[in-house]
Amino acid sequence: MSAKTDKIKEMLEMQKKFMAKEHASGVSQSEYFTPEAGSELDGYRQKYRDLAMEVVDLAHEEAGSER
Repeated sequence: MSAKTDKIKEMLEMQKKFMAKEHASGVSQSEYFTPEAGSELDGYRQKYRDLAMEVVDLAHEEAGSER
């Protein structure tokens, strides 16, 4: 499996966990944007953004293009 595929799978797993939490107990704006240290969402947005940018970079590399 390619690195890009692995990262996309990780992103999908993150989304599934987030949606499960949201459906079970809801997610407030403050919980999402400024989560408490150690909470389930601590670092979520940053990690998801980093993975997404890595996928973009890998896709450009595969296509021989640049952003």
